[in-house]
Amino acid sequence: MKTYHQKASEIQRDWYVVDATDQVLGRFATQIATLLRGKHKPTYTPSNDGGDFVVVVNCEKIKIMGRKADQKIYYRHTGYPGGLKATPYRMMLAKHPDRILRTAVKGMLPKNRMGRRLLGKLRIYAGPNHPHAAQQPKIWTPRYS
Repeated sequence: MKTYHQKASEIQRDWYVVDATDQVLGRFATQIATLLRGKHKPTYTPSNDGGDFVVVVNCEKIKIMGRKADQKIYYRHTGYPGGLKATPYRMMLAKHPDRILRTAVKGMLPKNRMGRRLLGKLRIYAGPNHPHAAQQPKIWTPRYS
């Protein structure tokens, strides 16, 4: 029995729309990372980007558990000395709700060129509308809800 390796010419990419309303951040991010990697397909190959495009709508309605809303802080660095910036979760949710989910998914993808390419297939929108109707996306419902 030989191990199957998917070739680049055999890759079939689909588009999925996922609604983030009342989804728990971490559990939801794992489902999105699985779709982006292609681990839900029987033709999954770790060294190839065989995943699908994911469009997330209503990301401003995502929820987190426990006291994280008061305690969670997002850090970034400007690159200059003393340039560490800290943003609390509530402020990030008010200003940039898409960055919350993008940061969570990014942490679940490989930390290499393929991971950066996979993140490019993720589209996140704060509201219910998206401009990807021409791709005829399928609706994906998370397995745990």
